[in-house]
Amino acid sequence: MNWAAVLHLALMALWRNKSRAMLTTLGVIIGVASVIAMVSIGAGAQKRIAEQLESMGANTLVIRPGSVTRGGVRTGMGSVTSLMRTDAEAVRDITGVIAVSPAVRTSVQVRYRGANWGTVVEGVTPEYISVRNWPLTEGEFFTEQHVVSADHVCVLGQTVARELFGLASPIGETIVMKGVACQVRGILSVKGASAWGSDEDDRVVAPLTTVQRKIMGIDYVDSIEVQTAGREATYQVMGEVKKLLRQRHRLLEDQPDDFRVFNRAELAKTSEESAKVFTWLLGSIASVSLLVGGIGIMNIMLVSVTERTREIGIRMALGARRRDILWQFLLEALLLSAAGGVIGIFFGLGGAVLLSRFSEFPVSVTPWSIVLAFSFAALVGIFFGLHPARKASRLQPIEALRYE
Repeated sequence: MNWAAVLHLALMALWRNKSRAMLTTLGVIIGVASVIAMVSIGAGAQKRIAEQLESMGANTLVIRPGSVTRGGVRTGMGSVTSLMRTDAEAVRDITGVIAVSPAVRTSVQVRYRGANWGTVVEGVTPEYISVRNWPLTEGEFFTEQHVVSADHVCVLGQTVARELFGLASPIGETIVMKGVACQVRGILSVKGASAWGSDEDDRVVAPLTTVQRKIMGIDYVDSIEVQTAGREATYQVMGEVKKLLRQRHRLLEDQPDDFRVFNRAELAKTSEESAKVFTWLLGSIASVSLLVGGIGIMNIMLVSVTERTREIGIRMALGARRRDILWQFLLEALLLSAAGGVIGIFFGLGGAVLLSRFSEFPVSVTPWSIVLAFSFAALVGIFFGLHPARKASRLQPIEALRYE
């Protein structure tokens, strides 16, 4: 079988019906473009979720106070003040722990000269920026010595810095929180919205002891964040943390925990799986249009077989074998789907770019989505072109020559 001759005949047959061929490929073009655009949206959402989880600290544990039962009534989480800074120091010695940051948190009204802003002040230790993966854009973070001395220093989030100082640099300036004057040492980088929609940049960060003693008047901590060596290590560290805190809090075997430990690695895993399902769902919905395009190819090829019945009979009479006829029509269907796939890739990429530019949808074009869409288009062409090709190859030469 001369493949060059078969390809030439297939191209000539399509060229004779250029308009019909173009309309036939339209379904494949729309299908491929839809698959690429939808999968890009899903991949973009998956990437956005991964970035948010990474900014929160995917390999971290969060320890919070638990509840207590009084008179048969269980209070809510955080109703007991069971966590102390010494607990955080003890947790730091567990194998697999990289950094530990105890924290307290309260709402404050921050003033700078004539400007004021209602925000949140967080009392933390210097390990906070490592645990939260939160670098500074300007200035420097406070040191352990500032925590020991309960110094009046702080670091601002981007929102607070903008509301109080506008475009001016706040480094070295003094702000007032509940009567406590604090010197600004630095500005945190932009974090954006959290997974729950709150503004992560709307905060003031100060030494833990300063907020405890001089703003809140407490000696306990609201939470302890623990950074581990990796996602798998968090599960082992989680068990060790629970065992250690029960010992430190002198809890009996029949007593429930007076603390709660949350594993962000589990949240990350669940969110990633949900994002993958979302991506595949969008791709599956968009692929339906490819199937519709494939049906269009089959219909047109059946019409083409009917129109060219006498031509098929003449070719068979001149010595063409059944497989030559089969491959010619199958190649025509494949060319239609492949051409639609190539054009659809450009439309899909263009649509993804427009979506990312003119909408709030996160879009991430991945090479595998392009390969997947084009491969599926080619398979659609082969699958739906097989029946017309087999029908053409099974025609009887005498009957085909008699066909009007």
